[in-house]
Amino acid sequence: MEKLVIIPTYNEKDNIVAILEAVFHLKQQYHVLVIDDGSPDGTANIVRELFASYPGQLFLEERKGKLGLGTAYIHGFRWAINKGYKFIFEMDADFSHNPNDLERLYEACKYQGGDVAVGSRYVPGGKIENWPLDRHLYSRGGSIYTRLITWMPVKDPTAGFMCYKKEVLETINFDEIRFVGYAFQIEMKFAAWKLGFAIKEVPIVFKDRKIGVSKMSKGIIKEGVLGVLKIQWQSMFKNYRRRVNSTTAPATPVTVRRRKEEMVSR
Repeated sequence: MEKLVIIPTYNEKDNIVAILEAVFHLKQQYHVLVIDDGSPDGTANIVRELFASYPGQLFLEERKGKLGLGTAYIHGFRWAINKGYKFIFEMDADFSHNPNDLERLYEACKYQGGDVAVGSRYVPGGKIENWPLDRHLYSRGGSIYTRLITWMPVKDPTAGFMCYKKEVLETINFDEIRFVGYAFQIEMKFAAWKLGFAIKEVPIVFKDRKIGVSKMSKGIIKEGVLGVLKIQWQSMFKNYRRRVNSTTAPATPVTVRRRKEEMVSR
């Protein structure tokens, strides 16, 4: 019950078996939660057929209709928190994220001081393979643009290969995360950074999907461009911290520092 990988799916019948086999083949005690948005191609049925092969390790949440990447992940985050997982991962189903890199993200949070680990294409050692020139321009330009507007010290703010410590997700107020597409990944990192959590970038090789259809669209790109401006503007009025009873509030970096100061003063 330590490590949970969340994989959102929509029409991924050609990838889902292989990606699940790759994760479980690591033999590192990962559990996987697939969140399927009513895939017409029967992705959810394929996952159900695999339950017997991975008892107690593979789980499925089904939603009616294509409700967006961001809401799928938030659904999974809430599920993971309720189940008590300590490290929660985001990963695509199409092998653009290499399952072998899961352990490197885990180690960055478990042993190297990270509260959030980002599988980054834009730090030394990271790169992208098999992308057309326009995708490179959109992605690299979007990353630079995001950093200029938000001042967030993350070189790959749109990355979707992630590891969060449970304490981070317990602290973020999901009701304040408004974006569902391209900008969702930016806003989650922004919220974690604003709350004082440490973000570590781990270099990865990102490969374009070989099977299936890309979910990227002009609408998603537009949301990213306008969304960054909204994220920065609204941050002056938003409170990304979850409103909870003070006796049960998670230990954020701010409260940890305050406790240490109190102990020193005594």
